[in-house]
Amino acid sequence: MKILPLRLFAALLLVAALRAEPSSSPAVTDPAIPPGAETRVFREDASSPVRLHIYKPAGWTAGDRRAGFVWFFGGGFVRGTPLQSAGWAKRAAGLGLVGFAPDYRTAERWSGVSATATVADARAALRWIQDHAAELGLDPERIVVGGSSAGGHLALWTAITKTPPGLDPGEAPRFKPAALLLSSPACDTSKLTGLRAERFTGFDPTAFSPLQNLDLTMPPVFLIHGDADTTVPYAHAVALHRALVDSGNECEFVTVPGGTHKFSSELPEWKRRLPELHRTFLEKHHLLPSAPVPAP
Repeated sequence: MKILPLRLFAALLLVAALRAEPSSSPAVTDPAIPPGAETRVFREDASSPVRLHIYKPAGWTAGDRRAGFVWFFGGGFVRGTPLQSAGWAKRAAGLGLVGFAPDYRTAERWSGVSATATVADARAALRWIQDHAAELGLDPERIVVGGSSAGGHLALWTAITKTPPGLDPGEAPRFKPAALLLSSPACDTSKLTGLRAERFTGFDPTAFSPLQNLDLTMPPVFLIHGDADTTVPYAHAVALHRALVDSGNECEFVTVPGGTHKFSSELPEWKRRLPELHRTFLEKHHLLPSAPVPAP
């Protein structure tokens, strides 16, 4: 029987142990990069960099000063990826805007992070876009922000001036969005009347609820919600519309009869109609080029 030298035997044992030991590397937080996008990091100091994905229209140049379009995906502040919002950003590029599909920290991909971090990331994403407007070919004061469900909550917070408790005022957007496009937004996350308050740990959840913290002057809002939504109550959209209109703000409110939380994917008519409504609203507010160009 051949006896291995002691050092070689010890080395083989070490290799076997390393192979058997569970990986201590951090969880993967980066989803697949949306096809056709340029990707940039807008937050470096998180446990893993947080990125946004950019779609530029045909004929784009850095000196354009175009309008921009940002869409936040939904997922209850727990799940979701920018792949869900990439289609909206690409569609915006097809209309001649610079489209953005930002990521943000969610509990499933960032090990139970509080939903307060999602608000921080949304505001930081718009601030980064505005700070880099010159190189992105953007007018920093003509950026449309939208989102669905939790993404609608985040879109609203990019338009609210005050910084929520515990967040960095230096990450607040420089300018309000030029318009908001909200689909079934989770606008009330307060402890008393809202939903998902338990996900805003560490602070009073009402301080992170858009409905209770609206500015007196808000951007023009396009709001759409299904009246059969059992995930985010239709009554919350009614309350948001009333609060905006009563304070003298513009809010175009569209009800989807029989629409659930997923009306835009479950009802073919609304899957087609919703982008048309968005386009009409943006045209009304002079946020589209005079001659839309096809996406590259």
